[in-house]
Formats: sequence, C-alpha cells, structure tokens
Amino acid sequence: MRAVTTSDIRPGLDGIRFAFGTLTVLPVRVTRWDRASARAGMLWAPLAGLVVGLCAAAAGGLLLLLGAGPLLAAVASAAVPAVLTRGLHLDGLADTADGLGSGKPAEDALRIMKQSDIGPFGVITLLFALLAQVAALYQLYGEAGWARGMAAAVLAGTLARLALTLASRTGVPAARPEGLGAVVAGTVPARWALAAGASVVAACAGAGALFGPWPGLCGAGHHALAAVVALGVSHLLLRRCVRRFGGVTGDVFGAVAETAATAALVALTLG
Repeated sequence: MRAVTTSDIRPGLDGIRFAFGTLTVLPVRVTRWDRASARAGMLWAPLAGLVVGLCAAAAGGLLLLLGAGPLLAAVASAAVPAVLTRGLHLDGLADTADGLGSGKPAEDALRIMKQSDIGPFGVITLLFALLAQVAALYQLYGEAGWARGMAAAVLAGTLARLALTLASRTGVPAARPEGLGAVVAGTVPARWALAAGASVVAACAGAGALFGPWPGLCGAGHHALAAVVALGVSHLLLRRCVRRFGGVTGDVFGAVAETAATAALVALTLG
C-alpha cells in the first residue's frame, strides 16, 4: 500500500480553504486561486454550508432557550447566514433578478448586474426571499418545535452550498472571462457533482429520520423531498441564467444558493 504523502493531502486542505475563504467570512486564508483548488473548493462547499447552517441553528436555538419567541428565533436564523457571507449571496440574488428582469440583451444585462446599486426587481426579489425564509422558519420553530426549526436551518445552509457544487459542474460555462464565476465554472466533473448531491440528500434523509413515526420514514422522506425540491428549483434558475446570460457569474452563484435555501425551508413547511 502506498504511503500518504503531502501532495495527497494538500489538494484537500486547499479545497477546504477555498470553500471557507470564498463562501464565508471565517478567517480562512485562500492559499491557492486556480482551477484545481476551485474544483476541490466547490466539492467542499456543502461542508461550509453545514457550518453556516449550524451557526444559524445555534442562534435560533439560543434565543428560544433565553425565552425569545419563534419569530425572533426565525429572524436570527435567517440573519446569521447573511452575516457569515457578508450578504454576498443575497446581493447576487438581487443583481441576478435585476439582470433577468431588465429585458435587455445579455451583454447589457451583465453590465446592469455589475452596477453597485440595486434596481426594483432586485429589491422586490430580496424582500420576498427574506420574508419567505423568516416565515418558514417561524412556522417550523413555532409549530413543529425547536428541534425541527434548527434542523431546517442546518439543512437550508447545507443545500444552499450544495447547489453551488452542482452549478460548478462541467458543461456550465462562465458568462464572463473574469471573476469568481469564471474561476469555478465547469470545474467539477458531472459525476462528482451528482455523487456529492446524492450524498447530501441521503444525509438530509438520515437527519429527517429522527423526526416522525417509527422508523422515521415519514421524516426521512419529507427531508429528502425538500432537498430534491430545493435543488430542482435552483437548477431551473441556473438553466434560465445560462440561457439568458450565456453562462454563470458570481451573482448567479449567489442567486442559486439563496434560491435553494428558500425553497428548502418552504418545502419543509408543507405536508
């Protein structure tokens, strides 16, 4: 058996640094900025999402423990991911909405998305996305119980970053030759992306099995279905953006992540 060498370990460490350094505000220094580290980073993206989700769940659970109501807990669980990402994913959602809603050719739409201001489409989309997240978390914390509310926050954070893994698969081009979108677009082999997706969905089902009647099949099915719905909705947005803009950008990645998180939370409130 061949001994494990430093060259075997470094790609994994560089990928973790890339994932946490680009997708969170945690003090992790990105040591490599190339396609290889981007590929590894996007494969590790769900891990960064898991950490973000755990922090969001902890904030909501702590407020409930201190006597706050489910609404304040829901607001905290929705706010923490925004804080831990510097609001970049929400900004990407707003910019993408402006680009899609502009009705202009791809080049002009991409120029609109690069502007620092937010247009009416972006404001409306951002408002309703955050309202949907808070409303869903409020229902889960208030009616389903603190455990399900916290589990939903973790699931949403993880699925949001898994959507980035799937959006980085081969065959999805970059709309611009520069920026984060160009670095990560098309880096993840499709079979690896699908394997990551299947693993995370299975983990969601396993977590859901803790809820519901013995042996937990209802809870497992509910969480797995919510994960599939979230990834399906984010994929539809991704396809629309690729057709509209000619590829993906950093803003599109942010929009895909927020869409997956919102869809997951809404799906968990149904049924």
